[in-house]
Amino acid sequence: MSAVRGRALRDGAIVAGLLFFFYLFFVVAPQQQTVGFDALSYYLYGIDNPYWLAHGTMGSFVYSPIAARLFQLDALLPFWQFLWLWLALLVGTLLWLGGRRYWLWILAFPPVALELYHGNVHLLIAAAIALGFRYPVAWVFVLVTKVTPGVGLLWFAVRREWRSLAIALGATAVVVAVSLVFDFRLWQQWIERDLLVSFQQPPSQPQIAIPLLLRLPAAAALVIWGARTDRKWTVPVAAAFAMPVLWIAAFSVLAAIPALGRPELAERRAPVGEPGPAAAKAVGDSPRAAEPRPNAPRPSELA
Repeated sequence: MSAVRGRALRDGAIVAGLLFFFYLFFVVAPQQQTVGFDALSYYLYGIDNPYWLAHGTMGSFVYSPIAARLFQLDALLPFWQFLWLWLALLVGTLLWLGGRRYWLWILAFPPVALELYHGNVHLLIAAAIALGFRYPVAWVFVLVTKVTPGVGLLWFAVRREWRSLAIALGATAVVVAVSLVFDFRLWQQWIERDLLVSFQQPPSQPQIAIPLLLRLPAAAALVIWGARTDRKWTVPVAAAFAMPVLWIAAFSVLAAIPALGRPELAERRAPVGEPGPAAAKAVGDSPRAAEPRPNAPRPSELA
């Protein structure tokens, strides 16, 4: 009976989530006409002065100069064409994260509906985190956009996966160094007009008003616990909780969780013939474990 009740609750939650999705896009959207609110930020600015709008106002660009360079080609298209392409990218990311089994679950998750409505980068961050366990260079995208969700890199530090940590931080350092050479003035503008302002005066839009200075240590503790107990899901949860501003849509980063169990995204293991961390620890803890028992037959005797 409990299994039947669990399936009923699950199916009911999915139906409710899908109803919210359709209400948002087919009732709210025609009335408010604010689809792509955040995507507009990636379109309006000019690369010469991307931070000209005050932080938190509609259309203001809040990301690093590296991200500004990534989005600067958007102006080559009319906004409606850019918006359709951008939403198609987000939907494709959603389908990839969910796969055949979980895509409908993700679509029914209300923060994902809000994310698609506004057109932010949280789903792309979810994809970067899912890829980051196998390909640590994917963390560069997280660090040059929202920055603080990079607390998830503590996973590699706690597990002493130094190579993965070095790839993530080293690749980011190279990208930032190159950007500083060409866009030092933009870095000054970003720090003065956006980064420092965001700490002192969060945007006035609806959000979960928990200060980042409280959330960030909690997110770090969650990742540390998850790394010690081998719970990958703690990384996207901590990344969502560590967002610079805790929007409801920020929890769409949790869409990374269904993808974490895929074999093709599993962490790289030690080559065949070389003990992995667990095997090396076991050998170190028991030096005589590999020695044959005194009365045990040798392979030559069994032949």
